[in-house]
Amino acid sequence: MEIVRETKYDRAGELKSFDETKAGVKGLVDSGVETIPRIFRLPEEYSTNTTANANESNFDIPVIDLEKEGIDRKVAVEKIRHASEKYGFFQVVNHGIPVGVLEEMLCGVRRFNEMDAEAKKVYYTRDVTRKFVYNSNFDLYSVPAVNWRDTFLSFMAPNPPKPEELPASCRDIQIEYSRNVMNLGFRLFGLLLEALGLESSRLAEMGCTDGLTFVGHYYPACPQPELTLGATNHTDDTFLTVLLQDQIGGLQVFLDNTWIDIPPVHGALVINIGDLLQLISNDKFKSVEHRVLANREGPRMSVACFFSTSLMPSSKIYGPIKELLSEDNPPKYRETTVEEYITYSFTKGLDGVSSLLHFKI
Repeated sequence: MEIVRETKYDRAGELKSFDETKAGVKGLVDSGVETIPRIFRLPEEYSTNTTANANESNFDIPVIDLEKEGIDRKVAVEKIRHASEKYGFFQVVNHGIPVGVLEEMLCGVRRFNEMDAEAKKVYYTRDVTRKFVYNSNFDLYSVPAVNWRDTFLSFMAPNPPKPEELPASCRDIQIEYSRNVMNLGFRLFGLLLEALGLESSRLAEMGCTDGLTFVGHYYPACPQPELTLGATNHTDDTFLTVLLQDQIGGLQVFLDNTWIDIPPVHGALVINIGDLLQLISNDKFKSVEHRVLANREGPRMSVACFFSTSLMPSSKIYGPIKELLSEDNPPKYRETTVEEYITYSFTKGLDGVSSLLHFKI
């Protein structure tokens, strides 16, 4: 990857000018840009050549068939335990969400991002208390390099927006898809608790499924993908993430000092362990660093659904689960609230450093 060495320039001014267009990265592409603006270019410390195709590596991110869960639950639990401990990622098929719903959800992301530019600007904001938030890079003003990506988000649980508060271009499918993901989340958390050796009935009292944040990503084709990223390397500040990606690819996970592709599987959903689940499992499950490459092909669409109550005020305390602790396995993290953890992570931005380090004992 080509290295860009920074010299003095009006970075703050360029960020402000980009933000004030309210057109995002798509606006740059629509204008015919052939050279990416300097604000998107990766500084030296963010570049890496340690990339391998999944077929060339020693890692094989598991694809787990949830239909077989009803036949042999113990096998499904063991596969999820192994994947959560070793990789932090797995894919699920036969998960109960119809392929047609998945495809329509990706179409909804595309419809919103490709609607009339002036009509779309109405939704552009950095106020995360709004029911529907559209912008480019939530951490625009705090990161070393801006990502080649536009995003919209809504908090779909516990207090979802009214239908009329969502754009017509994605309204119905966003509501339907979120409902389906919530149901899948209950199943997955039950299996994950059993994989930790706990009763799945503990799920309700733990509150891991109380909140759901819906995030639709749009990655336009990039004229110089070797100079930037679609998403900087990061871990997710959540309990669990359910990711729907299209067939273009670009998602990579960092394992054994190597970036490994997670190739799209038609009809599958990518599941990854979040920081908060690593924290409460006391490092038994791993929240693993991942990123998204920029691509000359595009646009790429994805939808990430994050299980947590996010920035909502909450006094519920989370720390390593007591049943998992012992004299030989003392707590590795201090207790925190979801709000405190995500506020810290949100302020820090996608800087390639795990927020978990801040909460280590």
